[in-house]
Amino acid sequence: MPYTLILHVQNSDPVVGEVDELPGLSDNLILLKNPRQRDGKDLHYLDENVDTVYWPIERLNFIEVLGGREEEEIIGFVRE
Repeated sequence: MPYTLILHVQNSDPVVGEVDELPGLSDNLILLKNPRQRDGKDLHYLDENVDTVYWPIERLNFIEVLGGREEEEIIGFVRE
């Protein structure tokens, strides 16, 4: 299952996207799939057909990992 990340890029708005694995300590780049703004809109500086971007870690202030990877168990009320 992919992780959803928010990348806080230096001097820019945050970027949301998915990764298959979290970056390791020795990684220099992050492969971000489906990059978009926090509100879901396209990034104005990327072409419309782009679906994967490599982001250099040195350009990031920090990375947020969004929860919700576990499937929630739905409990409903049943009349008998």
